[in-house]
Amino acid sequence: MAFHFHYGRLTFKSDAPVVLVGVMTDAQALVKTLDFQLDIQSDNESLLYDATLEARSVYNETIHLAKEGVDWDAIPDRVANDANLVKNTTQRVVAKALGAMENYYEYDDFGLPSHTKDGVYPLRANYEEGYTLSLTDDGNVAFRISAKPYKHVRGVLEGDDAHLDILKTAIESDEWKIGTAEALFHDDTAELHVTVTNTEQTVRDTQDSQTVIGVDVNEDNVALTALSEDGVEDTLVIDFPEIKFERHRYFTMRKRVQNAGKDSIHDTLEGREERFVRDRLHKVSHHIVEWCQRFETPCIVFEDLKEMRESIDYGTRMNRRLHHLPFRALQYYSSYKAAFEGIPTAWIDPAYTSQQCPMCGHTERANRNKKRFKCRSCQHQDHADRGASINIAVKGIETHQDWNVPALNSLPQVQKVRRQASGAVDAPTVTSDTARGYHPDGIRGVSD
Repeated sequence: MAFHFHYGRLTFKSDAPVVLVGVMTDAQALVKTLDFQLDIQSDNESLLYDATLEARSVYNETIHLAKEGVDWDAIPDRVANDANLVKNTTQRVVAKALGAMENYYEYDDFGLPSHTKDGVYPLRANYEEGYTLSLTDDGNVAFRISAKPYKHVRGVLEGDDAHLDILKTAIESDEWKIGTAEALFHDDTAELHVTVTNTEQTVRDTQDSQTVIGVDVNEDNVALTALSEDGVEDTLVIDFPEIKFERHRYFTMRKRVQNAGKDSIHDTLEGREERFVRDRLHKVSHHIVEWCQRFETPCIVFEDLKEMRESIDYGTRMNRRLHHLPFRALQYYSSYKAAFEGIPTAWIDPAYTSQQCPMCGHTERANRNKKRFKCRSCQHQDHADRGASINIAVKGIETHQDWNVPALNSLPQVQKVRRQASGAVDAPTVTSDTARGYHPDGIRGVSD
């Protein structure tokens, strides 16, 4: 059984298909992950907990073998022979572990995966192989999870009514396909996360878009610009400084406990950091997609950051900060959320998007100084990240649309919002208009 990777997502060559979302293709499936709590009624919740501990062992062994240089195609069978799990479930956990290794080698979003962590790990399974779902006479959704060989956990799902309605439809309708699920414990509560796919619909082609939205992902914010045939429709900068702050704080704590030889605490801190960052990125990505829905038939355009990440070399400390930033994770979360809303995603070459003047096209590194942009040719001044998002949108039009890039004679106000640690969003602070040739000393239109 061979493994194949597509933009950081792992699939089996001959296995139940894994739906790919947010990848660099024109056709994207409508995919959603539904979260539920498990009301276990088979009086063996400890069996599920034991299985998630065994899944952790499988994950650790897979990462360990990959680090040792074992052929990745040989790892699934080697690990499955020793695992006390259903074989399909073992293969799913192995696939996710190797996906984490591939993600590290390709993008380095969260550093080299650890093979020494303790505790539970999500039990992954394909529908009708490792778990089944059915409708009860009283309208509930019953589940059966194969936690161990020939040992099952049964009960009913509880959760958000909207998620339950979608899942009930998926169980009864040929229009939906139920895919891989993860059984896990969150704050000591047993949960099941189920992936469903609408098989009858796909996201429209990127060329059928009337608004192109350039998204510039940075260390502490994301800048968005909506560009149509009429020009720049709107711009938004979403600040998330707490991600940078928390990652640095966790790095400092991990360094201290590692120097003290407390590896178990190091792994615990690493897990907390990942959960914190992912939670914040999900909130930011939701805000991105929500903003994009304001525009007519939008298409989101991201930079393909793989080549940029490989070329970064600014010294040890800066390399650690930049290489470990979850750029691709935010792109992926935004892309699959957008796909479920019918919004396609496209990708462009990131070369010079931060150095090029969006007004006259002059490209020079000296144009940009941190968050301030001042063109050395035409003297245009702007928020640097907003300028980059305009350039990304322009490249998206040139690459993926059959209409011409509009003239950019003036730019609208820059709106900035800041996500708090709680996920709340402050009221926007609006800077002044930026129009070519009108930039007094206060640098109107530039926010720090």
